[in-house]
Amino acid sequence: MSAKRAVVLLSGGLDSATCLALARAEGFEAHALTVRYGQRHAVELERAAEVAQALGAASHRTVSLDLRAIGGSALTADVSVPKDRADDGTIPVTYVPARNTIFLGLALGLAETLGAQDLFIGANDVDYSGYPDCRPAFIAAFEGLANLATAAGVGGARYRVHAPLLRLTKAEIIQKGVELGVDYGLTHSCYDPDAQGRACGHCDSCAHRKKGFAEAGVPDPTVYAP
Repeated sequence: MSAKRAVVLLSGGLDSATCLALARAEGFEAHALTVRYGQRHAVELERAAEVAQALGAASHRTVSLDLRAIGGSALTADVSVPKDRADDGTIPVTYVPARNTIFLGLALGLAETLGAQDLFIGANDVDYSGYPDCRPAFIAAFEGLANLATAAGVGGARYRVHAPLLRLTKAEIIQKGVELGVDYGLTHSCYDPDAQGRACGHCDSCAHRKKGFAEAGVPDPTVYAP
């Protein structure tokens, strides 16, 4: 079993693509994991496959589960995605209950079967929408759980959850990705794209993405709906 094998959560978005590039740059044999969880549009799943191939993932799996059965989010229920929202410090309705806990749980299961001890997630605690599962405390708590809740952990393996983007601004993430050769034209971030997969330009995710490219001084390759 390779000590440099890792599982990277890959949504098809800007952050997770950068995270995959960083894992590869650190010498990991990166196994990408995408989750089809009942999100509003499938375009991000298509982009994840393209990103995995472009960045040299050793493998790419898509796991399906239906979080629409739980709902509670504009991404998994018949709830409108907020547009041009002012940040008032509240957690927006685009938060998907327990999503990162579920995703990291799946990544941990895959890691155990692959003999990997490293998990990568593109969580960010700076330019984000206030989601509770993007905070350093959550990352640290899940790492502790991983070492208690697995046969490999009980047997002496030490799991590590890498969140290399946690303290970076969106502009810093983009600049880092450009240095690593990430083609951001392949990525998709919008919460509410149109039928052609074009970004809305007005949801929280689009706002953070636009701001990041502008502050990074990098041309934004995103195709926005008219």
